[in-house]
Amino acid sequence: MAVEKTGSRTLFSKGVDNFFESTTEMSRFTVNVFREGIKPPYEFKEILNQCFEIGIKSFLLVSVTGFILGLVLVMQSRPTLVEFGAGSYLPAMSSISIVREIGPLVTALICAGKIGSGISAELGSMKVTEQIDAMEVSGTNPFKYLVATRIMATTIMIPILTVYADTIALFGAYTGANVTDAVNLSFYFNRVFSSLSFNDVIPSFIKTVFFGFAIGLVGCTKGYYSKKGTEGVGEAANVSVVVSMLSVIIIDMVVTQISSMLGYL
Repeated sequence: MAVEKTGSRTLFSKGVDNFFESTTEMSRFTVNVFREGIKPPYEFKEILNQCFEIGIKSFLLVSVTGFILGLVLVMQSRPTLVEFGAGSYLPAMSSISIVREIGPLVTALICAGKIGSGISAELGSMKVTEQIDAMEVSGTNPFKYLVATRIMATTIMIPILTVYADTIALFGAYTGANVTDAVNLSFYFNRVFSSLSFNDVIPSFIKTVFFGFAIGLVGCTKGYYSKKGTEGVGEAANVSVVVSMLSVIIIDMVVTQISSMLGYL
């Protein structure tokens, strides 16, 4: 029993040490990113390239996810609303749910899995093959060229992908509404836009900026500091996905609470 208690305490202390070590590492990394990222010259070409790699290549996945999201939301909600005689509120319910919460959160989680792991694996491979060390020796700043550009790209593209996913999800919701009843397109979207206000759109858009920054930061941090060769690359990618998703959920909770206190919700 004493051995088991000692082992449990050791595992707990190691977990705490790893948490604070990772937090300190990420804090230093963030400071370096801001310090190096604001210094000229700026890598605009690489930022555009990363925007294409991160954003444009994710359009298909976001399109399918968004459409299915809206379709399923309406199909699951409609019977309950009709039962209570509130079927006419279906466009308003679906649009507010998608724009306020479901669209941004699901899009960010999907991107955390695809983009976060991709960034981490890419930088991790460059780290273990000593490409990053070679860049430092040759006089190229890896923080500016590799890290800052990717974080900037995720910060720019995640909000754009979210707006695109919300639009596709609304069309999916319209399709779901037409599964059992014929609904006029103009009537449906008139109800959608009449139910939305800036208080719905602004907080949702702002938090997607933080989502993008967090996904890029976590992916770059875990990849940049990966160790143990190819095994470490896979471990870094897995940890990046988990931490990115957890960060997105925590940011969503914090922004929602702040928006509620400010009267936006």
